[in-house]
Amino acid sequence: MTKPAFDPEKSIEEILNLDAEEVQPNAETIGDKSGVSGKKTTELNFDIKPEELESFLNQYVVGQEETIEVIATKVCTHFNRMNLENRIPQKDRLVGNIKSNMLLIGPTGVGKTYIVKLIAKKIGVPFVKADATKFSETGYVGGDVEDLVRELVHEADGDIKRAEYGIIYLDEIDKIASSGHMYGPDVSRSGVQRNLLKLMEEAEVDLKTPHDLASQVEAAMEAQRTGKVSRQKINTRNILFIVSGAFSGLEDMINKRLNKQSIGFDKMKIAGEQRQDILKKVKTEDLIEFGFESEFVGRLPVYVVLNDLDQEGLYKILKNKHSTVVLGKKMDFKSYGIELGFTDEALKLMAQRAHSEKTGARGLLSVFEKVLIKFEKSLPSTNIKKLSVDRRVIENPGEVLKELLIEDGIQSFQKDFLVEHGIYLEFEKDSVEKIRELSGKKLKSIKQLCIDLFHDYYHGLRLMKLDHFTIPADAVDRPDEYLNNYIKENYNR
Repeated sequence: MTKPAFDPEKSIEEILNLDAEEVQPNAETIGDKSGVSGKKTTELNFDIKPEELESFLNQYVVGQEETIEVIATKVCTHFNRMNLENRIPQKDRLVGNIKSNMLLIGPTGVGKTYIVKLIAKKIGVPFVKADATKFSETGYVGGDVEDLVRELVHEADGDIKRAEYGIIYLDEIDKIASSGHMYGPDVSRSGVQRNLLKLMEEAEVDLKTPHDLASQVEAAMEAQRTGKVSRQKINTRNILFIVSGAFSGLEDMINKRLNKQSIGFDKMKIAGEQRQDILKKVKTEDLIEFGFESEFVGRLPVYVVLNDLDQEGLYKILKNKHSTVVLGKKMDFKSYGIELGFTDEALKLMAQRAHSEKTGARGLLSVFEKVLIKFEKSLPSTNIKKLSVDRRVIENPGEVLKELLIEDGIQSFQKDFLVEHGIYLEFEKDSVEKIRELSGKKLKSIKQLCIDLFHDYYHGLRLMKLDHFTIPADAVDRPDEYLNNYIKENYNR
């Protein structure tokens, strides 16, 4: 008995229960372990739920709960909808599919790129990031926007089908706006927007670029060998596009629009709102006035405004057990066998300094580097295996490092002298200070200076049958003279 044709009026439940024969034979079921034709099996986590992804992101990202709620929901819906559509015959799919492409608005260092990277990693899709400013209308001056799609194939290890479900992230998208308040060639910026339009909806992109000499040679050899040239293409229908930017000045346009609609007290209230609160009222007309083509804005149905990070937010980032700043710096020192730790007070001071730099979370890394760079350079050459960063390390890193190097140099010399000669040399506090000063003048390490000054002491100390000796400050100034006088005064005793 012949089965009835697929009815687009059927419910979702009926669609999901279609027999395999009714589904397009070449369509891929997303996440199906059987995979597709290509170099690798396509195994993607596309059945993830919004609350699951939201919970995952909130473990790593601080202060962006509202943003994460929207992003997690729309990303999950995008991929789960693809899962559904790929089980529907091609002829019965919706025409003019509108994807959940997103626009993220927020200053530098609030976590825009980080969020998108985490999503790509969690779902298991290839991910490509680029700055919009690197592209030009023709692709000759800058890059070709289609190269982004080709890069997805590279990130997918040559698996074209996998690349067709990837994420393309474009930062600094506000820099290709063509409004009058921007500087530069508006025509080129509008051209880049138009070129992106095709990709953001659905387009076929040749895997081999016509201006790539290697591709031309390969195509010529293939044509000579087989008599024809196969053209591999990538379809962008299911590729999710996420764009972002700081959008400096956009709040003024929004405020102007809002003020036109308000009078008296309400107007004053709007004027006093914080920038991000105003940005959250953004509408399509504001983005068009900013300098984007209406068609371009239409391909970005989801707007999200990220919060600025205050000092407390930066501190929470550092306290987070998944903090890439803290964990990354610990890994740097761990690679030399040094255990790095931070007091809570130190992390608060780091956050305070980073906040003053006005670069969001990026300022954290800068502050960490400034404080710890000399420790990172010098400690691997010592026997020091642990460093605890406290207030004093942050406020006087040079002084603390000197003390650590002095202590390590003297301890290393003491150990070697004891092992080699069986005599323990102790240093008075004043003698340590003199050694430190002399080390700076002679540009020698503490240990090397101690070797130069006291290595021959074992002759006299053996003569005195001593297994312990204290080095005073006078011995640093005149080591041989001091030991000789000591022996003369104490030999008969």
